[in-house]
Amino acid sequence: MVWILFIGIILVILGLDLGVFNKTPHIITTKEATLWTLIWVSVSLLFSVVIYGLYNAGVLENPNHLQPLAASMKYVTGYLIELSLSADNIFVMAIIFTAFKIPQKYQHRILFWGILGALIFRGLMIYFGVVLIHKFSWTSYVFGAFLLFTAIKMLFKKEEDVFDPKHSFVFKIIGKIIPISSEHQKGNFFMRLENKTKATPLFVALLIIEVMDVLFALDSVPAILAISSDPFIVFTSNIFAILGLRSMYFFLANMLEKFSFLEYSLIAILSFVGMKMILKNYLNIPEWISLAFIAVSLLIGVLVSITISDNNNKKEA
Repeated sequence: MVWILFIGIILVILGLDLGVFNKTPHIITTKEATLWTLIWVSVSLLFSVVIYGLYNAGVLENPNHLQPLAASMKYVTGYLIELSLSADNIFVMAIIFTAFKIPQKYQHRILFWGILGALIFRGLMIYFGVVLIHKFSWTSYVFGAFLLFTAIKMLFKKEEDVFDPKHSFVFKIIGKIIPISSEHQKGNFFMRLENKTKATPLFVALLIIEVMDVLFALDSVPAILAISSDPFIVFTSNIFAILGLRSMYFFLANMLEKFSFLEYSLIAILSFVGMKMILKNYLNIPEWISLAFIAVSLLIGVLVSITISDNNNKKEA
């Protein structure tokens, strides 16, 4: 019942989002994006109180015998990990929208349907990830090693390795299945032209965003499984991070360059959770240490980025 109620509430929120708050396509202002970002972050963090209450009341299956406070801390830690890893998603979204020249007033519509698809794909990946860890304990070493590999890959990534949506595998496949138009057709995903159905750039951008989210989930899902293998904690922290991603995109999209050093924070976090997963049978790291490390890493990344960006602006002036 708790699972059904949670998913039902999420679907209602998404329905209100598209049918009420954003019924008419419009450009999301920085003020509006800031307000919704604060709302989503606040709601997401407050949900830790709900987690505490649910585990305290014993209404959820608790295979790991988590104490209510530990469950709340694992949720917050997982949420912060997912939120921090969303920075790369935001950067890729900005590239995709720029490549296909998607007008700002239609970007929210694409992100809405993209996030709806992400809920389904993330749910499936979390389910199978939890099953693997519970049935085959050695898979935690595989996930941990994969996270370390990802961190090393990010560290040595070259500047010229820039993602180009129009040369992606997804774009080529779509072009073989259905003709692609260069017109946006008032925010529609398909259009009729010369008695032929064609996909608009909005549909192509949506599919590429969906595929990229699945690829990013290959990093984020193992990362959160390092914190907890409890399916409800993993799923809810993932979902709240995804739901807040839209407003964060409009809030941060124009300031991505200012947070250039945040990538090193992500490398540190992935390395930490990767090592935690590999050493879980040999080293017991308290949950508050994990939470503190992730929070401090993000804070340092943001402060260093802002400081260096401001110094560079002063030199240019």
